[in-house]
Amino acid sequence: MDCLFCKIVAGEIPSTKVYEDDAVYAFRDIAPQAPVHIVIVPKAHIAENIDALTDDTAVIAARCLAAMPKIAAAEGLSDGYRVITNVGTHGGQTVYHLHFHLLGGSTLGETLVVS
Repeated sequence: MDCLFCKIVAGEIPSTKVYEDDAVYAFRDIAPQAPVHIVIVPKAHIAENIDALTDDTAVIAARCLAAMPKIAAAEGLSDGYRVITNVGTHGGQTVYHLHFHLLGGSTLGETLVVS
């Protein structure tokens, strides 16, 4: 499989790791959209995005969600943060491996911009 995030998890492509457990890997985005921008992925390529989740694979997605408060606390995001997942072309998805963006470190806008 030629998946960017699978290669990052495998250590074939370097990343700046901020969190890892047996199911989840999180790293700093290389083109941050906020002072703190972390990409959180399941280590296994379980789904392309949330539309492809099943009852079985949703358990792994939940592990990603459970890691988010730990990552946010480690990053000092006590005043809040935003979590985004892009789904499909119109949703802005560019890597088809389930992943979440955790953004914070400053006051984020109340709306998302549509281009």
